[in-house]
Amino acid sequence: MTTPPLLSVENLSKRYPGVQALDQVSLSVQPGEILGLVGENGAGKSTLIKILAGAVAADSGTIRWDGQPVNLGGVGDARSLGLAFIHQELNLVPYFDAAENIFLGHPYPRRAWGQIRWGRLRAAAGQILEELGVEIPLDVAVARLPRGQQTMISIARAFAAQARLVVMDEPTATLTDQEIEHLFGAVGRLQSQGVSVVYVSHRLQEIFDLTQRVTVMRDGKVVTTRPTGELDRAELIRLMTGRGQTLPTAGAEADGSSRAIPLLRAEGLAGDRVRDISFTLHRGEVIGVAGLVGAGRSELLHLLCGVDPIRRGQLALWEGADQPRAIRPASPQAAFLLGMALVPEERRGQGLILSRPIFENVTLTHLPRFARGFVLDRRRELAGAERLGSALGLRAASLHQSVQQLSGGNQQKVVLARCLAGDVRVLLLDEPTRGIDVGAKNELYQIVRQLTGQGVGVILVSSELPELLGLADRLLVLHEGRQVALVERSAVDGAGLLQLCYGS
Repeated sequence: MTTPPLLSVENLSKRYPGVQALDQVSLSVQPGEILGLVGENGAGKSTLIKILAGAVAADSGTIRWDGQPVNLGGVGDARSLGLAFIHQELNLVPYFDAAENIFLGHPYPRRAWGQIRWGRLRAAAGQILEELGVEIPLDVAVARLPRGQQTMISIARAFAAQARLVVMDEPTATLTDQEIEHLFGAVGRLQSQGVSVVYVSHRLQEIFDLTQRVTVMRDGKVVTTRPTGELDRAELIRLMTGRGQTLPTAGAEADGSSRAIPLLRAEGLAGDRVRDISFTLHRGEVIGVAGLVGAGRSELLHLLCGVDPIRRGQLALWEGADQPRAIRPASPQAAFLLGMALVPEERRGQGLILSRPIFENVTLTHLPRFARGFVLDRRRELAGAERLGSALGLRAASLHQSVQQLSGGNQQKVVLARCLAGDVRVLLLDEPTRGIDVGAKNELYQIVRQLTGQGVGVILVSSELPELLGLADRLLVLHEGRQVALVERSAVDGAGLLQLCYGS
């Protein structure tokens, strides 16, 4: 007798106003299997996960667990069956500590008179973290912990649930290399215990390293499910996007004469967490900022755009062909008025008001441009947002749609549109392709090339070395908050760049 799949989904459909999110989706997960789930942003992966978690109801279709049809009417139903989820948005209680969050939703150990046995709770949490191979303080509110540790706490919660199937949605997006190794080890231990895993990632190498089969989704449909060993990277990208991948290429269409014009200069720049930073950014140039997690990459961008104060050194901006003018932005708004705009690393938490419509997010920092006298002209505001969205290839049902309903790639385009609504001359990009799919990455690369072709200078922070080597003209390398190198891209390869990142 054939063992039924642990989970099977048959002809699942879900429609939102103007969007068919899922269209007759069918897939299965075998006991102890690691199934990769891939597709561009907007392919339907998140909707499928929300239905499996009991957070969203499907319009039609059947879900079977151990061969029996089940009705997931809420998150409690999914949990009781043995499903656990690690979402991109971690859903941790920020003022609870690690132990409280790990066992959230489970009965805490209590004494006979009802008092919580905190020692036993923290001991149990510590044992799970030890199994994961990570050390996290158990008595600190998670809001005060680094993002990577918060992700590991969310993973530990899935272990505490003793789940039979764990769905991991982009679990490595904010992890260090060492934390990723711990995660891979944890996934292997889950599989050895007979637990199934559905692994969602835009990092395709992780799919090849971890999974036995891959389900590919596109436009709300399942394109194929194939053994991982039958696929290579090029074929997987083609199945996901319907086209090949355009690798980033350094430089834009800016000619050599414009590249010779200086735009922004830092001399001995230092803040609270970075120091000894010196470079000159030219028109049409991309300077890539490389370094390990904690090296000070984001802190450098925050220093340049006024998020963090400059403690020492000089920052100067050229205006036309005149002599440079010393600047010291006191805030991002002040930097923006100088023509410097930041696309932050955490677009959802730092770059967007998720509950508000697209056009309001685009025009938020430029409202005087869309006013007639002292009255905001809504038609001018919508026209401006429409022009910028069209230029960036923004895909949405309507500009009145709330930003939280967009895919990650389109959310990033909304942040970019707001930056470009002003007279931007220096664009600061902090991990701009994190959490977006291959197709959206290609579009972003093209946007960067178009901007530099118009003379915009770009400073790019990225954890993906091929992206830096492909897009940057020069590479500024940080190690433990200090600049250790500023080299031409042609002078270093991936291995050499990694050595510099480690301080060699």
